[in-house]
Amino acid sequence: MNDWQRKSPLDWETYLNKWVKVVAIEKHEYEGWVLTVDPVSASVILATFPEDENVSISVVMGHAVQEVEILKEGDSEMKERLSRIVAPQESKGYSPEELEKRKNDLRTWLERNHIPVAEQGESGRTLCVAGVLTIEPPYGPEQCSSSNEIILSRVQGLVQGYLQRQQ
Repeated sequence: MNDWQRKSPLDWETYLNKWVKVVAIEKHEYEGWVLTVDPVSASVILATFPEDENVSISVVMGHAVQEVEILKEGDSEMKERLSRIVAPQESKGYSPEELEKRKNDLRTWLERNHIPVAEQGESGRTLCVAGVLTIEPPYGPEQCSSSNEIILSRVQGLVQGYLQRQQ
């Protein structure tokens, strides 16, 4: 394990939204804005903005990182630009009534297709599928969560197909 991998997430957080130079094994060097650092692998995700493209993302695997040097601080405009990479502004807000309808419609559709589903949580906002997968509001494929990747992939496909048919 190298020094970079031994750092804590709080240490890595100091690199966010900063222009850095990453020196990796075999003297490879990478420069870019730190978008995030994966807390499990210590991999550094860098974003650059070439003139001919919107954004370019690079990943330097944590085990290969030898040194990270901050070259420039990001201003508020750059922080906003980087945040739009992860969370696009077009995300649609739903009223509580719309969310309730989406949940009930999806639940009914899953039950009609013989998929066991239940509501869980204090407010019953989360759908639990077969006890191994959860779907959070607004009940799209991106809100599905499961440790079983096969089930996750299949249910996400079903939810995506259901939503496409609704439109």
